Amino acid sequence: MDQARPSVSLSIAAQHIFDGADMRGPGSVRISQGRIERVTFGEVEAHASIHLPADAILAPGFIDTQVNGGGGVLLNDQPTQAGVRCIIDAHRKRGTTGCLPTLITDRSEVLERLAAAAEACLKIPGVLGFHLEGPALNRSRKGIHPEAEIRVPDRRDLAAIKGFGACGRSVVTLAPERVPASMIDELIGAGLRIAAGHSNAAGAEIGQAVDRGLSGVTHLFNAMSQLSVREPGLVGAALADDRLFAGIICDGIHVDPACLRVAFRCKGRDRLMLVTDAMPLAGTSERQFMLQGRQITLHENRLTGPDGTLAGAHLTMIEAVRNAVALLGISLVDALIMASRTPAAFLGLESELGRIAPGYRADLVAFNPNFEVVGTWIGGAGSIGAASEISHRG
Repeated sequence: MDQARPSVSLSIAAQHIFDGADMRGPGSVRISQGRIERVTFGEVEAHASIHLPADAILAPGFIDTQVNGGGGVLLNDQPTQAGVRCIIDAHRKRGTTGCLPTLITDRSEVLERLAAAAEACLKIPGVLGFHLEGPALNRSRKGIHPEAEIRVPDRRDLAAIKGFGACGRSVVTLAPERVPASMIDELIGAGLRIAAGHSNAAGAEIGQAVDRGLSGVTHLFNAMSQLSVREPGLVGAALADDRLFAGIICDGIHVDPACLRVAFRCKGRDRLMLVTDAMPLAGTSERQFMLQGRQITLHENRLTGPDGTLAGAHLTMIEAVRNAVALLGISLVDALIMASRTPAAFLGLESELGRIAPGYRADLVAFNPNFEVVGTWIGGAGSIGAASEISHRG
């Protein structure tokens, strides 16, 4: 799924390169027509177009499969090209080079507005598809989603939802126990990926949905049936079934660090992926926003509604990578795989994204040891971060 490839041809030299499997370097990455043409190790190309700072790491760009907002914009409020572009720009500054802008449960009219804009939005560098989180959720696990809009999709909703099957690599989160099994078949047949979330399903119900093609779990541990002694619930099913990818919010708030470590031991770096579940305040200095008529407040990095319910996360992908290393006690290599290669595999883009290798798309991030982004490239087109000391050569 190529976005428009720039004609740019350049080379990036770095002392440290994570190629998607191992930390290597020094070396240089040659880019042509939006793709990686050649990777050389052993020395830094003297005449490279771009020389990264000596302490910077060049890695595959981060892929975030759950992004509700950023830069002051909530996708539900601005399901337009302008809204999506603002969200993308805010997260690109924090290392995300590919994401799924995420629409939470809302009225049919809002879903249709996004559907009408979706094809044009795919032309925005960094948009890989969309994530529809709802409306087919379980009210008992609604979280911050508006209960009045939670519903089994009717034919009108289904027509809009199925249209996203042709829009990149789009995902639908639903509660499998709340929809007919045939609806899962119908959505997968339309080209969508299905994830379980906001669900009170029993483990057996999840297993049956996975047999039909369900492949993901949305924000593991949050808003779902828990693991107990005689009923695995969605959490237990997710941890036990190697067919399932699971997104996890690694902010130290949504999931206790001990549970993060359990998830990593059960799923591993190839099935557990970092997500932000970011809200509009990401990338801003604001402390409040309105979510479907409710005031959401940021306090000590925690976003909550009037009743104290968590309302998404105040998180970016570079922070999630940093937190994964600190809270899970894993290597930076493992964290980077969870931020790039694993979500690429979930989306079926493992031959396109998540590695620095010939033929792969030149979606890259460079960051320093303080986890500050110094630059990103999408299809070889660069954007310099605030912490950058990148040097350019003619």
